[in-house]
Amino acid sequence: MELLDELFFGVHEAAWPLIRHDLGLSYAGVGLLLTIPDAVGAAVELAYGPISDAGGRRRLLLAGGLAFAAALLLAAAAGGFGMFLVALLLFSPASGAFVGLSQTALIDLEPKRHEQAMARWTLAGSVGVAAGPLLLAATVALGGGWRMLFAALGLATLPLVLVVRKLPLPRPVETAGVRAELRRTVAALRRREVLRWLALLEVGDLVGDVFTGFAALYFVDVAGTSPATAALAVALLTGTSLAGDTLLVLLLARGMRGLAYLRWSAVALLFVVPAFLVSPGLAKLGPLALLGLLRAGWYAILKARLFSALPGQSGAAFSLSSLSGLLGSVPPLLIGLLAQRFGLGAALWLVLLAPLALLAALPRERS
Repeated sequence: MELLDELFFGVHEAAWPLIRHDLGLSYAGVGLLLTIPDAVGAAVELAYGPISDAGGRRRLLLAGGLAFAAALLLAAAAGGFGMFLVALLLFSPASGAFVGLSQTALIDLEPKRHEQAMARWTLAGSVGVAAGPLLLAATVALGGGWRMLFAALGLATLPLVLVVRKLPLPRPVETAGVRAELRRTVAALRRREVLRWLALLEVGDLVGDVFTGFAALYFVDVAGTSPATAALAVALLTGTSLAGDTLLVLLLARGMRGLAYLRWSAVALLFVVPAFLVSPGLAKLGPLALLGLLRAGWYAILKARLFSALPGQSGAAFSLSSLSGLLGSVPPLLIGLLAQRFGLGAALWLVLLAPLALLAALPRERS
């Protein structure tokens, strides 16, 4: 499920120059499409956690899978901004139910190995993200387009929905119902440790999905490349992220501490991000590859720490991360608006906030 979701993400992000041309979008329009669906999805997903922790996870997974497929088919048929926005408004909460709750099931299966479980989950997603731009580039070279891929991925979702009906899912050990789980979720939001990991997840995403979302447009509009070259640049970014996620799985298996990994990678990114932004033309590819390698593991470790801060409440962790996602939906819109006013090259300097925030807020881990 994570592989399919991130395969769509990889295709979608690399296809932004083509989508913008076909639908006649502005930078502000792209920013709205990157912001509004995520905000609406995050609001809807607040209800998923209590329902899941109270035993309703399978029903949400099945409904989410069907909506996931319908959203991709609708996006493939979109003729303008409005219809494409509607498709993404359906897709965002559908992905939360279908993919996000699958993640909570994996976490519940390995309650003592959250970082390792999340590292493997992220690695599966990285395979999809890396394959997406390559698939798009090959499809365009053969005369196809993004619409064909969106429709194909929508149809590919339906067999997974059938699998969910028979998939063994961990059941809650003890629950007093949806209302009681909702009260536990709200109570968790008052804990400082939970708030720390929620905030770092959203800030860290500046070098993750937010950066990837603008990467193809950046190469076309700032570096002056063709859309096909931009898709290959995104493939390089996601490919090195895949290599980094693979390395992280091996490092964690050999006892490396997740927080130590985050610290040294954040320090390195303080130098790599400016090098990428100031390099001319295709010389940006070297720093881009390093950025992909160094950002790997950020989401996996930070999300694992959130799950560990809420033992037995994987659904609550999911809902609270959706709540923080409401704030996390602001940076893409802000970057889009700044790009409209000052240019995308200037707007992407905001990405530096991610390593700075991690170095300032990560706790010191005892030996």
